Amino acid sequence: MSPSQTFTFPLLLSLVILLLATPTFAIKFTLPSYRYPPAKCIWDTVHDNALVIVTANVGPGANQRVDVEIVDNSPQRNVYLSKKGIDGETRLAVTAHAEGDVGVCFRNYLDHDVPEKDRLKHSRVIDLDMDIGADAVDYNAIANQESLSGLEVEMRKLEGVVQEIVDELNYLKVREERFSETNESTLQRVQNFSWFIIFSLLGLGAWQIFHLRAYFKRKYLID
Repeated sequence: MSPSQTFTFPLLLSLVILLLATPTFAIKFTLPSYRYPPAKCIWDTVHDNALVIVTANVGPGANQRVDVEIVDNSPQRNVYLSKKGIDGETRLAVTAHAEGDVGVCFRNYLDHDVPEKDRLKHSRVIDLDMDIGADAVDYNAIANQESLSGLEVEMRKLEGVVQEIVDELNYLKVREERFSETNESTLQRVQNFSWFIIFSLLGLGAWQIFHLRAYFKRKYLID
């Protein structure tokens, strides 16, 4: 093995391990109950057409009903799904329709039979996992369906992660071009406004000179 190959192999192996070690979005929190509860939303950034797998594990709690809704913050305010009365482990899958943030919103409704003074005693613990993009793909099911070996499964995972990185770079490129166009347009507007101010001041100065000259002539102060 040549020295270049000796150097390249560990570098490639490190890159593969780094790409496969993608973090998983997970959070655990307590959701208090209300008669008319506000939404408790957990947001994460997704790309257009990205697969989002939401796994919500709702802890036990009497006289309460937990509803879940998956939305985004796009101008269309897409509502992907809405489910009432979830309990235990619930797995939901959606595909993003727009670039932006996708939110998983929970509401914990308190039964009307419970006195209002006992409201603070009621809450539910929610364990939430969000897998996005390549992390959301069930490679075990793909391996069983296509009879893939362990190495082929890992290569398929690596392919998905690399494709996600390429999509991210393309997205950043598009945003950079958009910001550049915005900066150029703003600079052009500032320049146009500056020229307008200059010509306006010159015109106002010329008008004042002629006006004062005519005034002084009427008063016989100048010839």
